[in-house]
Amino acid sequence: MNKLFRNLAVALLVGAAAALILHLSGDPSSQNAIAATAPQGSFDQMMADAMDRMGKGMAIAHSGNPDRDFAAMMIPHHQGAIDMAKVQLQFGRDPVLRRLAQAIIVEQQQEIEVMRRELSRLPPSPSKRLASPPTPMHSHSVTKEQ
Repeated sequence: MNKLFRNLAVALLVGAAAALILHLSGDPSSQNAIAATAPQGSFDQMMADAMDRMGKGMAIAHSGNPDRDFAAMMIPHHQGAIDMAKVQLQFGRDPVLRRLAQAIIVEQQQEIEVMRRELSRLPPSPSKRLASPPTPMHSHSVTKEQ
């Protein structure tokens, strides 16, 4: 049964990643259309809001320390998964997906705590002049072919 939940979690995360890539691909029409037509407080609007917060949170100024940057970007990524899982619990009815959403909330929160602990333990970022500028939105954005 754990394998089933793990496979479902992977499938959900892959789907969320694909949605994020589409969202960040530079074509605002898909995300804006969802947000513009969805009633406030609807599943679509709440998921779009969670994705937007996640993308903005992941847009960090790189510190020059890969460990620090990884944790700094993954914390909002995991929080986005938690936010989406909460929306699933509010609107979803499928018992397997609801159980998966509950597991995502617990596991991702635990992982956020580990990353925060490691961030506090890691040496401070190098000088700001060595740091690279913020990532536009998400490092996995898709570029359109010309």
